[in-house]
Amino acid sequence: MNGNWSWDTFFEALPIVLEGIGITIGLTIACYLFALIFGFVWTILRRIPNKPINWIVTWVMEFIRSTPPLVQLFFIFYAWPMVPVIGMALDPFTSAVLGLGIHFSTYIGEVYRSGIEAVEKGQWEASTALNFSTRQKWIKIILPQAIPPTIPMLGNYLIIMFKEVPLASTIGVVGILHMANSYGAQYWAYLEPLTIVAILFLILSYPSAILISKLEKKMNRRFDKKAIVNSKGAVT
Repeated sequence: MNGNWSWDTFFEALPIVLEGIGITIGLTIACYLFALIFGFVWTILRRIPNKPINWIVTWVMEFIRSTPPLVQLFFIFYAWPMVPVIGMALDPFTSAVLGLGIHFSTYIGEVYRSGIEAVEKGQWEASTALNFSTRQKWIKIILPQAIPPTIPMLGNYLIIMFKEVPLASTIGVVGILHMANSYGAQYWAYLEPLTIVAILFLILSYPSAILISKLEKKMNRRFDKKAIVNSKGAVT
């Protein structure tokens, strides 16, 4: 293995590694959408007024958060098909969506919960006084106030998930890391293709991080202004 940098190898590996960029981005979006939706499931279960159910849900969420996502990916892809009766083989992409989606949904569920609990008690009472149905209360009153403040945090989790997606290469998802490793194994040259992977992640994640940071500052200014208006007795 040649430890010296080679621009010829770099430009030869570049189009090969780029072949996996679509899978990497697609997997990130699929995992994130799954996490956004399943996060609501955790939030709803946590709000069930039953202590045993609440304790079980809390314990399951803590177990998922405390277990490395790589172990969860291995379990879903390799061990789940061996489970009697309910086990079934899943393709690498589906396994990755379930593994990473469920893992991050536990964090996103907590983000949702913090946003919901931040809604003033008077808003809940007002929706009850107006005789809103449960659906109307959530859609018209609670969620429009609970979700906007959580957008910056949700954006941060998108960036974090994008950086965790390469773990899926360990179960055969053909993303950019998988393509880089394949090239390295074939030509016994890992430095250049792995450098390309690092550059691609930097190019894609750094602008997103800046955008999320600006969005967070904008949202903070918006809600700080709202708090000032409310303190003067105005209705918002």
